[in-house]
Amino acid sequence: MKDLTRTVRTSARTGLRIDSILSAALMAEILNPSNDLWLVSPWITDIQVIDNSHGTYDAFFGDVPPSGWRLSDTLLRIAGAGARVHVITRPDPHNDAFLRRISPPGVERVHIQRDPDVHEKTLCGQEWILTGSMNYTVRGMAKNDELVTYKVGGPDAGQARLDLAQRWRSGS
Repeated sequence: MKDLTRTVRTSARTGLRIDSILSAALMAEILNPSNDLWLVSPWITDIQVIDNSHGTYDAFFGDVPPSGWRLSDTLLRIAGAGARVHVITRPDPHNDAFLRRISPPGVERVHIQRDPDVHEKTLCGQEWILTGSMNYTVRGMAKNDELVTYKVGGPDAGQARLDLAQRWRSGS
């Protein structure tokens, strides 16, 4: 696989956003899930990550009626497709609503750890990594000036997964 790297400096002023890259990465995970998917972010909100309000992805999702998919819905679908999903975040009330949605009774493939010192912001699958300054929140996705790098192929995703597993052993 050829290495691909795209750095995006998002900002409300410039209108640059990470939505399309994030949506594409998560849809690819639903189709071909990684063994382990890592989401590391100090603050997480149940943001919309896939917009199917116009029915663009009906063939993919079979939505009736078309809707938007939130981060929790998407991660649960990825876990349902076979990935172990690891979520690392701070023990902060801001994260509680998202964490409740991502851990319904009977879901065994989602592992949550709260770490008061976490500051890294990374979403990482088998062959790709999305990392930078962006928290997975409304402000991080749509308002703040952020630097986010998306890499496909090469050693970065594998090294990140090893590093993350070393730091946060969570049933892997």
